[in-house]
Amino acid sequence: MKNIKARLTMILTTCLMLFAISCDEFLEVEPTGQIGEPQLRTLDGLNAALIAAYSQVNGRNQRMASPSNWVWGSIRGADANKGTDPGDFQSINPIQRYENDATIDIIRENWAGTYEGISRANMVMRLLEDKEETVTNQQAAEIAAQARFLRGHFYFQLTRNFDKVPYVDESVDYQEGLEEVSNTQDMWPLIEADFQYAVDNLPETQDQVGRVNSWAAKAYLAKVYLYQEKYQPAKQLFDDVIANGMTSGGVKYDLVPYYDDMFRGANNNHEESIWAYQAAANTGSVNNANPEFDLNFPYNTGPDGPGNCCGFFQPSFTFVNSFRTDAIGLPLLDNSYNAPDNQVKNDFGLESEDPFSPDNGPLDPRLDHTTGRRGLPYLDWMDHPGNAWIRNRANGGPYAPKKYVYTREEQGTFQDNSSWTPGYTAINFMIIRFADVLLMAAETEVELENFEQAREYVNRVRQRAINSPLLRSDGSPAANYQIGLYESPWTDQEQARRAVRFERKLELGMEGHRFYDLVRWGTDVDELNAYLDHDGALLQAALGNANYTEKYRLLPIPQDQIDLTGADILIQNPGF
Repeated sequence: MKNIKARLTMILTTCLMLFAISCDEFLEVEPTGQIGEPQLRTLDGLNAALIAAYSQVNGRNQRMASPSNWVWGSIRGADANKGTDPGDFQSINPIQRYENDATIDIIRENWAGTYEGISRANMVMRLLEDKEETVTNQQAAEIAAQARFLRGHFYFQLTRNFDKVPYVDESVDYQEGLEEVSNTQDMWPLIEADFQYAVDNLPETQDQVGRVNSWAAKAYLAKVYLYQEKYQPAKQLFDDVIANGMTSGGVKYDLVPYYDDMFRGANNNHEESIWAYQAAANTGSVNNANPEFDLNFPYNTGPDGPGNCCGFFQPSFTFVNSFRTDAIGLPLLDNSYNAPDNQVKNDFGLESEDPFSPDNGPLDPRLDHTTGRRGLPYLDWMDHPGNAWIRNRANGGPYAPKKYVYTREEQGTFQDNSSWTPGYTAINFMIIRFADVLLMAAETEVELENFEQAREYVNRVRQRAINSPLLRSDGSPAANYQIGLYESPWTDQEQARRAVRFERKLELGMEGHRFYDLVRWGTDVDELNAYLDHDGALLQAALGNANYTEKYRLLPIPQDQIDLTGADILIQNPGF
């Protein structure tokens, strides 16, 4: 990698990574105009390069490289519809309809933004090769472990989206030779190696809580094992993380007692947050904030609601109906939630002034922490007014997102007013949280036929949901919440699988996981076409006649990358 000094100077003059809102010293770092190469190999210089690598985790100006995966995991996974006018941000439309080709600009943005993160992590590794003598071996190992954790994360993101991709590490000269790197290697062993190095060399706690620790590395490595169906090594790591894991700030992992509290800025880096990208508001650059959800808030809310733009992320009918419960508060695992008698009542087709009473049937309360529904409290703003906050109901449906939306109380502190929209926030986005780990562990236990351990993990997640009803201002439940535990022992593997997989849908909905889960389970064709059949009948303009096939399990390698290297170097994914 030639020209390290020039490249790092460019990065440091444009990027600051904020490790925690309380770490004011990071907010006060002045951009540096010129950096001598010897400075880059000092402890301060190496940490500056590492900060630049952390800063790319949220994608920065390339929002589609963010690990929120709101398009790649949630819209593709049927959690949400791209609910704006058909011609607005139209690059998402063919993704939603599973009709994209290799020229779509947001696919290229995902690729480029993720490889930028890899480039920055590799830069840290290159600088370490000739570190200053004052940098101890332990310090160097911990810096390398953070850089390799980040590189493992970026390659994990790319592998889920594209499968085999060009593998570039610190040994590759970025000025000569990149055009010769093919995408024929098996990526999983390389990703495992980065996370294993992080496990072996990271401390349990960090002085700055936004830095990754050994427990985050163990959780991520276990996830990598799970994706490869390596259940026994995954179980060993999950067992350790669940029993002994702690945040970088030294807080033992646990579930946040009340569901919505984990999405509030004042609680950033709480006990459930295993790894999150750190966000800060009012720093002079919205790139330091949670950068991409500005597009997803309810539309046209004015001063009495959050964001005011743009309605790109509306929960689907199928997703909302999934929160229907039976008489004892359990989910409808037979997928009958879209049957006419089970569908959640909504105001689709009504005007805001038309009379409407919300659904009075039994529901899981997590629905109303995830989805804005007409007539129910929308955080601390007001009751959701229905059509007035929806941009194009015929295209997106009647629902609004709620997770990672700032409250009225958070205005001006955990929300940034310095840009074209007030939708930038200082609410950290959790890439891995403890409930996710519990449910991945439950999945692992099911495959190892330890059904009762799996049931215990699922019930632990459900108990928190039971304790988290959405309340009105008078203290009464906002809806008829009926949610129970699985009381009967699990003895059938397929039934246990259904329960665990459905729990992931309910607990982690709208958080970018669903599409990847469906693909790795091999249920994507049936589930996504059922969604298209149901939601497509209601949203003809957006989803009518759309069809999902196995071809769309992967994104195509961006065509411009193939044009640069040649089709004999970068092998396109099948069907594109």
